[in-house]
Amino acid sequence: MSKPKPLRKAVLPVAGLGTRFLPATKAMPKEMLPVVDRPLIQYAIDEAREAGIEEFCLITGRGKDSLIDYFDIAYELEDTLRERNKLDCLKALEPSSIEAGSLIAVRQQEPLGLGHAIWCARSFIGDDPFAILLPDDIVQAAPGKGCLKQLADAYNETGGSVVAVTEVPREQTNRYGILDTGKDDGRLVEVKGLVEKPKPEDAPSNLSIIGRYVLTPEVMPYLSKLEKGAGGEVQLTDAMAKTIGQVPFHGLRYEGTRYDCGNKLGFLEAQVAFALERPDLADGVKEFLKKYTDKI
Repeated sequence: MSKPKPLRKAVLPVAGLGTRFLPATKAMPKEMLPVVDRPLIQYAIDEAREAGIEEFCLITGRGKDSLIDYFDIAYELEDTLRERNKLDCLKALEPSSIEAGSLIAVRQQEPLGLGHAIWCARSFIGDDPFAILLPDDIVQAAPGKGCLKQLADAYNETGGSVVAVTEVPREQTNRYGILDTGKDDGRLVEVKGLVEKPKPEDAPSNLSIIGRYVLTPEVMPYLSKLEKGAGGEVQLTDAMAKTIGQVPFHGLRYEGTRYDCGNKLGFLEAQVAFALERPDLADGVKEFLKKYTDKI
């Protein structure tokens, strides 16, 4: 097998309205909601960088300009921090800096589904492999072994598309894209087919795709047809399924813990989990948690 094309691009769909977090998201993108002291979008960018990603495309919508501003240089703030010798605060800003020309934003004018959002990035993707990160999903993994890094390694190993997968209760298959599986070595599983949000009785397995993908450009011609699937939306899952047989396609049982920050309970759990990882916060968090666990 020839060496696959380097994975350098990532698409981040961030056009959603964040209705589950109203009224907080009335005037700010949900991707700017912080887990401890970093917004969701920063976790996604950091994970992508760790995987070797160099170019980023945000698929935005109206009212999402603050996401672009977040990665811009804040001259007044930085000058003030320097004047006050707040070097620790300046250092905290470093991850929010992106090299000039490596971040672009594309508007998705209508909410027509994830597949449509990715199609909006077609000029950015071109003929290259690309990653997709849904910032709603945060995966807590070992340092240097983020979820996307694991997918990138699997892509280099297989030369084809790879999606992060996890087992879900069978009664919840109607919420996710579900794999029809082939060969399975416990880590990588061959994907024979994909079904978007099947009823539990129709689901081919209980292996669900989470918000991390590495795809080859063969998916783009199918997305360009803008065919509507489940929910009347252009489904990425349907387009991916049509590439099976053209390119190798696998699911990866990633190492790490995923928090679904698209819902309030997952978001709250992520706050606790990531705070407990911080040496400056862990002891204090453990102490105040005791007050609440006593009430359960």
